[in-house]
Amino acid sequence: MPTEITSTISQYGYLAIFLLIFLQEIGFPSPIPNELVLLFSGYLAFMGVIYFPIIIIVALVADFLAGSVLYTVFYFFGNYIFSHIPKWIPFPTKKIEKVSERVKTQGQSSIFVGRLTPFVRGYVAVIAGLFQLPPKKYGTILIITSTIWAFAYVMVGFLIGPYWDFLTKRDASDLEFYITLISGILIIGIIAFILVRKFLVRT
Repeated sequence: MPTEITSTISQYGYLAIFLLIFLQEIGFPSPIPNELVLLFSGYLAFMGVIYFPIIIIVALVADFLAGSVLYTVFYFFGNYIFSHIPKWIPFPTKKIEKVSERVKTQGQSSIFVGRLTPFVRGYVAVIAGLFQLPPKKYGTILIITSTIWAFAYVMVGFLIGPYWDFLTKRDASDLEFYITLISGILIIGIIAFILVRKFLVRT
C-alpha cells in the first residue's frame, strides 16, 4: 500500500476511512481498492490504534451512502446521462453494459453477488438504478451486502495482523490475487449458506 494512504488512515482514522470508501464507491479514482483500506483498518484495530466496531459502522455508512447516491441518480436520470454524456468524459460505458448483460441473464441474484465483488460493486448500484430495481428491495440488498463486505474485510485485516509486514512486501499483483481470493471465498460461502437454508426450509 502507498505510504501516503497508510499514514493518512493512521493519522485521521475514521474520517479517512469514510472519505476513501465514499469517494471511491461513487466513482472517484483512488490509488488503492477499498478492500485494502478495510484490510489495513482491520490491521490498525489489531494494533489497538482504532476500534473494530467503529470501523464497521463507518465503512457501512460510507458504502451505504455512496451506493444510495449512485442508485438514486441513475434511477431518475440514468437514461438522460447515457444519452447526453460528452464523449471526452471517461465514463465506463462498456463496463456497465457488460455487468448489465450479466444481470439480465442471471437475474437479481447477480446484483447481490456483484455488490460483494471487488472492482465491479460500484457499477452494480448504477445498474440497479437503470433497471429501476424497487428502492425497498435495493435498500435491503445494499444494507446486507455493505455489512457483510465491511465486516469480512476488516475481520480478515484483524486476523492477519501478525503477518501484515510479510503481506505488505508483496507486489501489487499478489495483493490483487489475495483480494480476489478472499472475495471468492466470501461469495461461495454466502451462496452455500443460501442454498443450504433453502434446502432446510423445503425439507
